[in-house]
Amino acid sequence: MSEPATPAAKTRTGRTPHGRRRVRSALALAAMELFATKGFEATTVEEITDAAGVGRRTFFRYFRSKEDVVFPGHDERLAEVVERLAAADPAADPLAVLGQTAEVVLDMYLAEPEVSLKRFELTREVSALRDKEIASIDRYQRVFARFLRDRYAGEPGGDLRAAVAAAAVVAAHNHVLRQWLRSGGELDAKPMLRDAVRQVTAALSAQRTDEPPAVEVGDNVVVGVVRTTASTGVVLKQLEDALRDLQ
Repeated sequence: MSEPATPAAKTRTGRTPHGRRRVRSALALAAMELFATKGFEATTVEEITDAAGVGRRTFFRYFRSKEDVVFPGHDERLAEVVERLAAADPAADPLAVLGQTAEVVLDMYLAEPEVSLKRFELTREVSALRDKEIASIDRYQRVFARFLRDRYAGEPGGDLRAAVAAAAVVAAHNHVLRQWLRSGGELDAKPMLRDAVRQVTAALSAQRTDEPPAVEVGDNVVVGVVRTTASTGVVLKQLEDALRDLQ
């Protein structure tokens, strides 16, 4: 008589990449539903873990704080973006590489539409989350700019060109993402992003064909004139921050 087969050991949900994504998404959805009903400040980590059916230790294995739970997977995706840019073909058009990389970032939102849509609602209501979202966008822009600075190294005005191009690609991505979010996830975002990046690339390429006027030492140069209600100190601080980012 043959012996009964020993049942295969089950893999715990959080032990595989797919399982980790499921746990992370479950925590994010549970948190955002509670934030929407109880309010962000009034919701506790214990309430989030109870709603998701996991323990407190599991929560802190995935997130450092309540703010982080609204942005699941962003650190991993940023690391993926850095690796992707580092491995890009040196002969490839840098802006084309950024366009493809922007699609990778967009995929993060499209892969979890329910989480993305709930986050969109929350970030419009909770200033702390809106600030965190802005900081997250800035991280991507800095990574993009660093990649372009390496590609444009040695070119006249390369640093400035890198900063402007990185900001333009990120702005195109964010514009398309907001349209998709406002549509409730109904729009086909990927071709929209490709078209937006093409427009950005065309605009930047057209600008490069214009030769800048020669400026002799001692000439007065006007950088720009902008009407604003902000104080002189605020404007100066913003200019200093922008120039520092080019270093």
